[in-house]
Amino acid sequence: MKSIYQSLAEIEKNNESAALCVVTSSEGSTPRHVSSKMLVFPDGHFIGTVGGGEVEQRVINEAKMALDDGRPRLLHYNMVDPSRGDPGTCGGQVEVFVEPILPAPLIVVIGAGHVGKAVVHLAKWLGFRVAASDDRAEFCNADSLPEADAYYPVTMDELPKHIKIDKRTVLILTTRGSATDAAGLSPLLDSPAGYIGVIGSKRRWATTVKALKEQGVSEEKIAKVHSPIGLELNAETPEEIAVSILAEVMMIKERGTGKSMKGQ
Repeated sequence: MKSIYQSLAEIEKNNESAALCVVTSSEGSTPRHVSSKMLVFPDGHFIGTVGGGEVEQRVINEAKMALDDGRPRLLHYNMVDPSRGDPGTCGGQVEVFVEPILPAPLIVVIGAGHVGKAVVHLAKWLGFRVAASDDRAEFCNADSLPEADAYYPVTMDELPKHIKIDKRTVLILTTRGSATDAAGLSPLLDSPAGYIGVIGSKRRWATTVKALKEQGVSEEKIAKVHSPIGLELNAETPEEIAVSILAEVMMIKERGTGKSMKGQ
């Protein structure tokens, strides 16, 4: 069986997820000593142990929630009286720190024109994993976009067949026009992507919305889209527009307000 450390190295290498659970405090009679570890995977299987029994099952449940919300937690358990909800009768107390190990979020830049290239560059600099997609293969390759981690020269509607999209995935459409968006957006709206942004003016987006509704796409799904994309910075150049777009992505990811720091 692989050790926890071997598994952590593989998780990082493969951009996978798990939660590391470590006993940080143990007083009195408890099942495991300080520094005991357990690694919990998204499907609930685990290696290592923090004590077995009810306390371990509670930690596993918390670990799965930590993987879902991305937040660490410090758990404290008394092990005295099950009638009070304690997970055991050993008589001691134990604390367990749960740390979600998550890959950097994936940004998928759809449309490899001037703005798309700028978004790829800035997103990579910010530490995101970056995939580029464009139905024009001559624009979607390592020569044209050397900073991307992966390339998908396919039409937008085909993209979900090639990329695993989850709620941490960011989809940024820097596409050529409304016709392209209307033709390919629907499958993306069916995905659990955490952010979907479409470049363009209010008028362009209104045209796209009209076309999507004619396809039978619901208002609820359409409302998932951020368009016009980005924060209002009066941006003009591709690089400035990329800053505007990724500022909005970061604001949502980190639960920011987007307000000026002056006076905060």
